[in-house]
Amino acid sequence: MFFMGKTNPKTFVLDTNVILHDPTCIHHFQENNIIIPLSVIEELDHFKRGNQVINLNAREFARTLDSITGNEIFNGGVSLGRGRGKVRIVITKGLSKEIHDVFRDDNVDHRVLSAALDAGKANKDKQKIILISKDVNLRMKAKALGIPAEDYTTDRVTNVEELYSGKEVLEDFDDDILQKLYQAPFDVPAKQIIKKTKTDAVPNKFYIMRNSSRSVLSVLSNDLEKFKKIDKEIVYGIKPRNAEQTFAVNALCNLDIPLVSMTGKAGTGKTLLALASALQVRKFYRQIYIARPVVPLSNKDIGYLPGDVESKLAPYMQPLWDNLKVIQDQFPETDKSYQLINNMIKEEKLVIEPLSYIRGRSLQRIYFIVDEAQNLTPHEIKTIITRAGEGAKIVLTGDIYQIDHPYLDSQSNGLSYLIEHFKGQKLYSHVNLEKGERSELAELASNLL
Repeated sequence: MFFMGKTNPKTFVLDTNVILHDPTCIHHFQENNIIIPLSVIEELDHFKRGNQVINLNAREFARTLDSITGNEIFNGGVSLGRGRGKVRIVITKGLSKEIHDVFRDDNVDHRVLSAALDAGKANKDKQKIILISKDVNLRMKAKALGIPAEDYTTDRVTNVEELYSGKEVLEDFDDDILQKLYQAPFDVPAKQIIKKTKTDAVPNKFYIMRNSSRSVLSVLSNDLEKFKKIDKEIVYGIKPRNAEQTFAVNALCNLDIPLVSMTGKAGTGKTLLALASALQVRKFYRQIYIARPVVPLSNKDIGYLPGDVESKLAPYMQPLWDNLKVIQDQFPETDKSYQLINNMIKEEKLVIEPLSYIRGRSLQRIYFIVDEAQNLTPHEIKTIITRAGEGAKIVLTGDIYQIDHPYLDSQSNGLSYLIEHFKGQKLYSHVNLEKGERSELAELASNLL
């Protein structure tokens, strides 16, 4: 996104939130030069302690910078490699007069603005100086002062509206083929159907095949050789209510698909189906982990909340416990299936915790559900998936249009990034749930408000 011709490089001034969003960011600017204000380094130092993803990112960047540092990093910069630009740290002695006259307050944001402004004044090579920040307000301040400012867009999805949905509807299907697929005890060869319908053949893609007399739900095998009919399957007392939920259950229970993503608005059943499916196939896994990122309200740390750590985190984890209770209530209290859930929790075979608490644990033969994954950055999503051990299954659920993270949106969040980059992979399946099933009122409110 930041690529330029070699004869006209730019200089980018990085804000702290860019580094915390992607600690590898300095390697993504090609031949362009990078300026890091010393105030940013100082602010990063406050994030180094802790187990949240943001703390790990701060430490990773510190190690990266330390590996290339030297006296030159303060005097002209250090090259990032052949064909790449230089990175340098600049010292700002308070606020420049122009910044102070407008904003008065001496804080990190305004010192970053000062660094960008000073870089422009000292620009002997006439390079374009651009501030890069995930903070839209800081970008607006910069532009008000005549400083070019852009979002960090290296890991941004181009068009969310065209994001892979995981399914396709094939209309006016030949009845003889439909009947064969409907009645076949075995899979139906796909080559003829793909050629005739000119469908976009994608491994593990789901299809609704129908005509005026019948319809069939099916999935394309990961080798693109066969279509397999899908029937509604009850998973631990939960029955799918529509075609997309049926598709989701199929992917969630398929032991040959280690990575599944589910998107959809609130009330479509993402978390409920993931939990129920995990319980259904529990015997194939050592443990079930359910986690979600903690994104505090108004970007405040959880330390602002009253009580001990457990009481601070309880509000964030409660929706997961609520979904588990819905599943448990499908059975009488005396039923083995009801009691099994309590036993799994007691024996820590079923664990519900914040995402940061899961980090560091071994993911061997783990059914790992990450709820609200739209609040993760692409780098965080990569970190999670690359930790998957032998026999693990990772399920990521979320609504890419309902984001609580202050520096993410529908195009820059990790879930959207995952869907765009993993489409077509044999080990991956995606389902977008469209219809809300919580209640008629909830669905109406979701559509109208």
